[in-house]
Amino acid sequence: MAVLPLGTLNHFAKELGIPLELEAAVEIALTGAIRAIDVGEVNGRVFVNNSSLGLYPAIVFERERRRRRGWSKWLAMAWASLSVPRRFPSLSVRLDADAGGACVVTPVLFVGNNEYVVESFRFGRRRSLDEGRLWVFVAPAPSSRWRAIRLTLRAMFKRDRWDRDFNVFQTRELRVETSRKQIRVALDGEIVKVPPPLRYRSRPLALRVRVPAGKG
Repeated sequence: MAVLPLGTLNHFAKELGIPLELEAAVEIALTGAIRAIDVGEVNGRVFVNNSSLGLYPAIVFERERRRRRGWSKWLAMAWASLSVPRRFPSLSVRLDADAGGACVVTPVLFVGNNEYVVESFRFGRRRSLDEGRLWVFVAPAPSSRWRAIRLTLRAMFKRDRWDRDFNVFQTRELRVETSRKQIRVALDGEIVKVPPPLRYRSRPLALRVRVPAGKG
């Protein structure tokens, strides 16, 4: 796989050391070194960065619905960020991981392909791309609509570590069960509907990518 930095934030390209200048990135795509990295997978769908359930896919879905009506990107995002938490869309799920299982009620479940240095929903960089682990962040259930809105705004805009508010653990595989017939899942920013149970797993060194010389 070769990566061209044509996205909004280009997290994946930056983590691989790909320059953001398109001509230089094309040169690496043609002649760069080969590096094997992990991918995450859920029900046969692959993601390279992260996957999430709950508030984030709901907000992105609402944002895109507003944009199709002609709203600007930032106005649609602001509306979605305030309106979605008011509906209090918490998930009741059972989680089964390497270390055991638990039933939780949460507005946000985040699954990272390897460990994130996470400070906000703007997602920090990862410490490694080849440790073969999923890092799971589970937000506590808010006690009110206002706390749900505050949690969302803190996660999106405040520079603070998630582990002060979230329960965090690592695993190689994760099973997510819910009574819903389908659930919205964010995969690297793309929103899809997937029937549960969700079966997450790490696929170590499953993807070969072109990187600058010296980073292979």
